[in-house]
Amino acid sequence: MVAAVLVNAGGLFIAILEPDGALYATIAKTIAQTGDFLNLRVDGKDWLDKPHFPFWMAALSFRLFGINSFAYKLPALLFWGLGAWYTYRFALAVYGRPVARLAALIYVSAAHLVISNNDVRAEPYLTGLIIGSVYHFYKTSRLSGREGVSPSTIGLASRLHLVAGSLLAGCAVMTKGPFVLITISGGFITDWILTKDWRQFRNPCWWIALALTTLFITPELYCLYIQFDLHPEKLVFGRTGVSGIRFFFWDSQFGRFFNTGPIRGSGDPFFYLHTLLWAFLPWSLLCYAAIIQKCRNWKKGRAVPGNGISAGAAILSLLVFSLSRFQLPHYLNILFPFFSVITAAWLYGLYQRNGQKIVAGVQNGLALLLPLLAIFLCWLFHSGSWPFTLGVLLVFSATPFLLFRGGELPSAIARSYWVALLTYGFINFWLYPGILRYQAGTEAGRYVSGLPEEAYRNNRDYGGAQPSGEHRLMSPPTVYMLQEGPVNYSFEFYCRAPIQRIPGDSLSSVVRSGKALFFLPSASLAILSQKGYKWQELKGFPNFHISQLTGSFLDYRTRPAVLEWYSVALVFK
Repeated sequence: MVAAVLVNAGGLFIAILEPDGALYATIAKTIAQTGDFLNLRVDGKDWLDKPHFPFWMAALSFRLFGINSFAYKLPALLFWGLGAWYTYRFALAVYGRPVARLAALIYVSAAHLVISNNDVRAEPYLTGLIIGSVYHFYKTSRLSGREGVSPSTIGLASRLHLVAGSLLAGCAVMTKGPFVLITISGGFITDWILTKDWRQFRNPCWWIALALTTLFITPELYCLYIQFDLHPEKLVFGRTGVSGIRFFFWDSQFGRFFNTGPIRGSGDPFFYLHTLLWAFLPWSLLCYAAIIQKCRNWKKGRAVPGNGISAGAAILSLLVFSLSRFQLPHYLNILFPFFSVITAAWLYGLYQRNGQKIVAGVQNGLALLLPLLAIFLCWLFHSGSWPFTLGVLLVFSATPFLLFRGGELPSAIARSYWVALLTYGFINFWLYPGILRYQAGTEAGRYVSGLPEEAYRNNRDYGGAQPSGEHRLMSPPTVYMLQEGPVNYSFEFYCRAPIQRIPGDSLSSVVRSGKALFFLPSASLAILSQKGYKWQELKGFPNFHISQLTGSFLDYRTRPAVLEWYSVALVFK
């Protein structure tokens, strides 16, 4: 487990990825700098898309640790860790210690959770909040079920679990919206129906839980009311009269589900079925088998109280996600705690029945495939000291087959866990740092942040052309970006200088003083020359949309042809 935590924590020191991660980090940066925790703003404009909770957490972290990648990603990693703990606690309460340990091991080594701890959005927060809420509500249901359904007879332990579950549910709603309640409640409803535990539907605890959850989301509702509902004159999504509260409860949730809201997508009903195949590696094939077996048991009427919660939450949510027209791979992450419990319970049952040969063979195949993929990527990307990295991969790929011998299921699981962490460690500590050198906004933002002190005050080399004396910048400079150009939030996050986006027709007034520092696509410099402006490039930066990797980019032989270039340049008349 310690190794898995270290591998996942490796993302703390890696730059924030464009576009969504950098956007969210920039919003939190604005909150931390202004102290305005009520309004969400981007480029000085009101922003209505996601709820406040993740931004509050990141902004508080910025206040403590400064504005940097580590501070942005740390709260998300902590909530991911909370998810591991609650996955263990929930599996322990329902299935016992062996299943709990295996479920936690599966959770911390699932592929897309590791990716999300690097490319941080809302999902790491949700993995901890949702499974935590389910755990506390499960304890409530067991305690209140034994003590009776009258609120006056519910003991202190049950009350504490009820409040804790409601608080975590409220924070989850303030992270993603009311749809998360489908995942939280869906497993319980499924379990109660399968086990015919009808008294739970009459249990006043759940009405109290709903009231408490509503109470806990009032900070979000208040912020939305103050920022939007109180100001119908604001232009949002290209129109006025937009209600933030209506968007929170309807347009951002049901509007996306029915594809009628301001933000739309195009869905494939099988999208999440094939996404799970790679996102839950190295356990995805086992997860499919566990879900199929669980459905077969239900069909035969084999339902044990509590055993249906994980499968019910996962299957019902997966169905809702698949029917939605707005689909993204990371939406699956909130189900990974439940997938981990389902898979662990099935594997333990298989081990007890000695039915493990086929499963062990499948996992051994993956234990060979994942290192081969990492080795191939190491050669293909050809970054830095890749021959040394290739040698390390070869040695550590062979190690689990020497340490964990035999064809038994425990050895196969240990090998899977080892190679998964080896692969993710390669990605976090070698591949991503190499790839992020091609995120121009990050590199340029750091470069500009060093200009006043390092370049101008100490007269150091830029790494590019040195401007003449009359065009030296004053400290601190304002950096300009053209509104007609691409949005680059990583530059806005990493740049310490003031940033101002201007329309192209305002350029003449900006450079009237004789000089202005710009960050813009290199191709725009030729256009400026055609319009009669002079420019002096200080440094150029290669760029690629690295959140959508392609074979042409990963291949060192074809990479130069697919790169675009950005420039930090002085523009003057």
